[in-house]
Amino acid sequence: MSDFVLHGNIIYSKNKDEFNIVENGYAVCKNGISEGVFDTLPEEYKNLEVIDCQDKIIIPGFTDLHVHAPQYGFRSVGMDCELLEWLERHAFPEEAKFADVEYADRAYSLFVNDMKTGFTTRACMFGTLHTDSTIVLMDKLEKSGLKTMVGKVNMNRNSPDYLREDTDKSLADTERFVQLSKRFENTKPIITPRFIPSCTDELMYGLSEIMHKYDLPVQSHLSENPSEIEWVKELCPWSTSYGNAYDRFGMMNDKTIMAHCVHMTEEEMALMKNNGVFAAHCPESNMNIASGISPVSRMLEEGIKVGIGSDVAGGTTLALNRAMTLAVQCSKMYWRYIDKKYKPLTLENVFYMATVGGGEFFGKAGSFEKGCEFDALVLDDTNIKTTVDFDTKERLERIIYLGNKHNIASKYVCGRKIF
Repeated sequence: MSDFVLHGNIIYSKNKDEFNIVENGYAVCKNGISEGVFDTLPEEYKNLEVIDCQDKIIIPGFTDLHVHAPQYGFRSVGMDCELLEWLERHAFPEEAKFADVEYADRAYSLFVNDMKTGFTTRACMFGTLHTDSTIVLMDKLEKSGLKTMVGKVNMNRNSPDYLREDTDKSLADTERFVQLSKRFENTKPIITPRFIPSCTDELMYGLSEIMHKYDLPVQSHLSENPSEIEWVKELCPWSTSYGNAYDRFGMMNDKTIMAHCVHMTEEEMALMKNNGVFAAHCPESNMNIASGISPVSRMLEEGIKVGIGSDVAGGTTLALNRAMTLAVQCSKMYWRYIDKKYKPLTLENVFYMATVGGGEFFGKAGSFEKGCEFDALVLDDTNIKTTVDFDTKERLERIIYLGNKHNIASKYVCGRKIF
């Protein structure tokens, strides 16, 4: 079903600071594309099926702009470590297990099921360096109906022997991965160097060639942790910053996601803005592994594209409403203790980041504006209602702060009902 109308209390972003709220309104979907939102149903759509959501709230789906699928199984472990120690002690040993395709099949089934039944309608994620297991992940995502981008991870230095690639094989496997992924409609490949410390210059230039050859997007990590940043200075003495190193490899453009962006230099901020690079803000992970507080309010104010990431397993949950609340809370600490020039994030800001902000990486998504792909969540807040008479915006806020997947009555991606 891709032609229908949802009737209920509709909320979507007007801009990063304002909501469009249409109570008792109509969101029209034709061929999986939004025709817009209306107070009364126009005559031209009267022949479409109207799904009455009654007093429920209808919002665009959320985009998880940064998540590590193979790390799902060890969430909440190693939270006393900083980034580099956490990778060595926990992330790398777990990811090595995905050399076994049967293990990958079991692990990714749990991950995809959780994502399918949650707030996320679109996601960009890291797999592992194992091509066949990453294709298993893509196959499961394809069947889920979600819109996703998946990367076969590349790493050929500064990693354990059991998780280190030969450069030529890494590049050859990446091309094979791209070819194998052509059969998928909803799940697309994305070039994924883990981060500069784990990739030699030769590998980065090779990945850049593949990226341009197949016109693919790219995702990686930027300025997450102070120790990581100092390491990059040692490894790339020819660069002026971490971001500049990626730029010299041809990987800082409007089809790039850089996760974290916590300790940004002025040069990096300008590079992100001028090149249209997307920042994936991962507040829970930044706290859990003691990376710091990202200047998200400043990035938004300066026009940098920003979305939300769960960053499982640095983050403990795929529930993006949790990431949104933490983003607000972290921004308050940034404002209070770091820089009072930038006000804390609002509900409108984080909602925009989770919908339009991340959705834009997929094209026209994350909104009910005419021409956007129709992703929708129908939310039932019956279980958290009280005797207080909340307005529609307040009801949404309570779902963001108090709700979970059980508050999702139904979910649509490109006009297709997921459940």
